[in-house]
Order: sequence, then C-alpha cells, then structure tokens
Amino acid sequence: MDYIEAIEFIKNTMKFGSKLGLDNMNKLLNLLDSPQDKLNIIHVAGTNGKGSTCAFIQSILKESGFRVGLYTSPSIDGFTGRIKINDSNIRGDRFADVANKVKDKIKIMLSEGMDHPTEFEIITAMALLYYYEENVDFVVLEVGLGGRLDATNIVKNPLLSVITPIGYDHMDYLGDTLGKIAFEKAGIVKENNFVVTANQENEALEVINEVAKEKDSKVYTVDLSSLDIHISELNDQLFSIKIFDQKYCNMNIKLNGVHQIENACLALTAIEVLKDQRNIRIDKESIYKGLLNTKWPGRFEVISENPYTIIDGAHNVHAAIRLKETIEKVIPGKSIILVIGMLGDKDVDGVLDLLIPLSKEIVIAEPSNSRALSIIELESKIKRISLNTHTSSNVEEALNIAHSLAKKGDVILVAGSLYLIENVRRILVNKNSD
Repeated sequence: MDYIEAIEFIKNTMKFGSKLGLDNMNKLLNLLDSPQDKLNIIHVAGTNGKGSTCAFIQSILKESGFRVGLYTSPSIDGFTGRIKINDSNIRGDRFADVANKVKDKIKIMLSEGMDHPTEFEIITAMALLYYYEENVDFVVLEVGLGGRLDATNIVKNPLLSVITPIGYDHMDYLGDTLGKIAFEKAGIVKENNFVVTANQENEALEVINEVAKEKDSKVYTVDLSSLDIHISELNDQLFSIKIFDQKYCNMNIKLNGVHQIENACLALTAIEVLKDQRNIRIDKESIYKGLLNTKWPGRFEVISENPYTIIDGAHNVHAAIRLKETIEKVIPGKSIILVIGMLGDKDVDGVLDLLIPLSKEIVIAEPSNSRALSIIELESKIKRISLNTHTSSNVEEALNIAHSLAKKGDVILVAGSLYLIENVRRILVNKNSD
C-alpha cells in the first residue's frame, strides 16, 4: 500500500466500531514483537485536558534535548497528526510503511479466527511500532477511551501514569457515576509505579487512591495552593507555583484559559516526578521554554481575525464549563456568533445550557462523523433556549453564514465537536494561506 491506500485501509476499518478489551492488541503487538515493551512511556488518561497535558510534557522533554513521540486522538491534523515526533507528523511514506507491516500481521490474526482490529487498535499499533523503529527516547501516550480496557493499556510498565480531570463523558461505556468512570481511568495504573493526578472530585480521587494502593503505586496529586496567576489574557498567561520543593516563577504559556494553567501545573508535577523518581535530567530553562513553546491547536485557538474566529473542541459539560469561563475571562463583553455541531452520544442539553446563553446568534452545522446529531434534532434542542438559529447544509456554508451575521467587534466561536473544528480549521487555514 502507498499512503493513499493506507489511509483508505484504515478508514475501511471504521465499520468494526469501537471495542473495549485487550485481546486483539495483545495478539497484534505480540506478532509485531511487542514494541511497547521497549519504549519509555508516559501514559495519560482522563476526561478533559489530556491532549494539552500531553503537549506540555512532550514540549518540555523536547526542549531538554530528547526525541519524543506524541500519540493523541483524534487529531485535527488527520491521521498523520496523531503520530508525531518532536512536533512533526509522521511522513506519508513512513505511515504507509508501518501500515503495511501491521496489515500483514492482521492477516495472520484473521487466519487464526480472531476478530479484525478496530481503527483505533490499528493506529495505536502503528504508532508504537513507528516509535520503536525511530528509536525515540520517550513516548507520551494518550488514552483513547477510558483506560482499563483501552487499546493503549497494552503498556505494562510505563515510566509514569498521569490522570487529568475526570468528568462525565462516554457514560454508556464507562459508567454513570464519577466513581465508576474514575475506576476505568485508573486502569492505567500499574504495579509498583507512580501516578500523578490532577485535582479531582472527592469521589474520583478516592477511587484513584484505592486502585493505586491495591497496586502498591505512589500517588502525587497536583497542589495548586501556591498557584499565583499574574496574567490571563488572550494568547498570554503568566503564573508562578511551587511544585514539591521547586519554585517556578513567571511561567509563560500561550494556550488560553485558566484550565490550561492547571494543565501546565499537572505537566510540571509529572516532570518533577520523572526527575526525582526516574532520574531524568531536565533543567529549569528547558521547562520554561517547553511551556512557552507548547502548541495545541483547537483549544480556544484564534484561527483568523477580522472577524476574530476562535475554535474550541469543547464537547462535554466539563469542557463547556471551562470554555464559558475562558470566554468571560479573556473576551468579556464581546458579542458571539456560535457555530455549533455535536455528536448524539454526548450530553447535548448540558453543553447547550452553558453555551447558547452566551451567544447572540447560533449557526448549526453537522460534524463529519456517523454519530453526529442531525441539524434538525440539534436545532430543536437549541430553540428551547434561543430562537436566533440558522441552519447550514455543510461546514463551509455555516462559516459563511456566521461571517454574514458578524458585525465589527463580534467574535465567531466554533465549538461542540472536535470533528467539527477539524473541518473548520482545515477550511480557514487553507483560506488564510491563499
């Protein structure tokens, strides 16, 4: 297969859906000679902030002179954007190369009567094989769904497990209480290991501590008591904090929202544990540079100006709360035209209750995903809150409608689904480069 054929091969596996469990991954990776066992992995689970936390950790390690793999999903850069080394997407020819190797092993699995691996299992196997072949120093590995039965949990002995804030999402798979969801997320905790967790609701934290105790693993919870936020403006945040015995003064990040400062503090805590418990040499200058240079597209990202157009991947209630807080903090008083589309398996009403009251006009679009809520259904839900709705036949038309509605000083905000903002970002980046 060449690159185009490899992409088609992977897209065709979407029909196998999403299956939790590790039997297929065990078999597939055993056939690939278990690359995951030869990598230094930082494993990251949680509901929100996983990608940003991964990006902060990766950037710090990169600035320290290491060669770092970053695996995240989904990516608004497409399939190759999921598999990065030091901020560079995997090249098309290497993508095809590892896809061919994985496909050959899948043929063996099928001949032995096993189920066909899912899209996520295949991409995860490709990433692990690629990072091993590229001899990276570290891999920052983001969980896809949950943790305990996620394909990435094939990792037996990570350097560190990191758990970002836990909230209500994927409840049909993970459970309907924070405790049940936390149990699934805490499934990435391994025997005699180290765990760094964000500040959690008590119900979630109790479960994480209980799982870690059973596995004889040490838990480090982020301590925000010394956090001092000096500046929190659009594309510029400055803060100081003490992590264990280390005082970090005037740390600068370009990601927006106070929650990104909290994600940075989680990453800093993870870095301190790596230094102290894994003897990894990381100096303060690299930490400062790493945070400053961290980029994570699609999270309150200003994608174009005149009018200001911001994209944000908020797709559940926890993320929508953070988005609302950021709007009120960094663009207070601005009139907002909201372009929104959502997947049907999310808490749609909960997200709408937070975002619709902030918006003077709402343009409804449909994300490119089989689970997308139809425009008619979404409009019906929105109209119980606001009648200022407009529908579109495609994402490009939705943007055109939003632009026609925007007056001087207005802000266009696109949110509700990573699949929606992926399309919007591609359209606007291409338009800006013309």
